[in-house]
Amino acid sequence: MDLSNIPQAAEADADGFRKENNRLLGIPVDGTVMIRAGSMVGYTGELTFTGKSTAEGGLTGFVKEAVTSEGTPVMAAEGSGYLYVADRSKKVQTLDLDAGESLSVNGNDVLAFESSVDYEINTVGSLSGAAASGLTNVYLTGPGEVAVTTHGDPLVVTPPVKTDPDATVAWSDGLSPSFSVNKALEIGQTSGESVQMEFTADEGFVVLQPHEEGGQM
Repeated sequence: MDLSNIPQAAEADADGFRKENNRLLGIPVDGTVMIRAGSMVGYTGELTFTGKSTAEGGLTGFVKEAVTSEGTPVMAAEGSGYLYVADRSKKVQTLDLDAGESLSVNGNDVLAFESSVDYEINTVGSLSGAAASGLTNVYLTGPGEVAVTTHGDPLVVTPPVKTDPDATVAWSDGLSPSFSVNKALEIGQTSGESVQMEFTADEGFVVLQPHEEGGQM
């Protein structure tokens, strides 16, 4: 049987995060790597998976979103082998964080990061009334590799900018977004687009995706 048209798996001794294709990440494991709970699609070697979904911060951080009651559980993959992870066919983006370099990522979009990366999970912003919501956010600090996922191809924009929370993937360290309600959009709207994130700094970057995470496909 000719399988030449199907991408072949990486060698088991490959080094570093590897995009097997646009939607599948390969990770050589020799020790521990942190991945999104439920993202494992296959592995070779001897690996064990331990959930880290507690109410504490730091390495066992887990905070539920105020409205959806969905959280950002992560799990540790430990042992020696090669791991394949993916999330709902979303595209995979990888990046390296230098020592002390930080990135804030929407909890829906974190796929994996090396154990050398420190992380903290919390909520960002809140609004009263029917628009009450908070964004489950993962604050990552290097050094180490990080993988995030996006619906479609991401776009990097420079603040000041206002964004839809459901389309906001990540933002650089030093940015502190606020939530606001656009009254012009609120009247007659049921889509939730009246709620916006506002980045007011004149430096840094924000990563957007062409899809509202909480909306319909």
